[in-house]
Amino acid sequence: MDIVVLIVQLLSGAVGGNVAGALLKNFSLGTLWNSVVGILGGGIGGQILATALGVGGGGAGLDIGTIVGNIASGGVGGSVLLLIIGLVRGALAR
Repeated sequence: MDIVVLIVQLLSGAVGGNVAGALLKNFSLGTLWNSVVGILGGGIGGQILATALGVGGGGAGLDIGTIVGNIASGGVGGSVLLLIIGLVRGALAR
């Protein structure tokens, strides 16, 4: 994997986690933890989407489609992981 692809996925995951936390206040963990969870989700989600669906993942070179795919997969991965952790945290609080 190209290091640039990984960095793009991690950064977009952090942004995705914070955007999801801002939009879904009940699932927000605070800016720091939204970023941490988003970074993890961006890396994991970016890899899952790249292998399972062929979205992002590097390709041959860094064309605009590859970059947009990596941003989207990282952001979605960060948002989804934040949502999952927020749901688990809410279920445990009951």
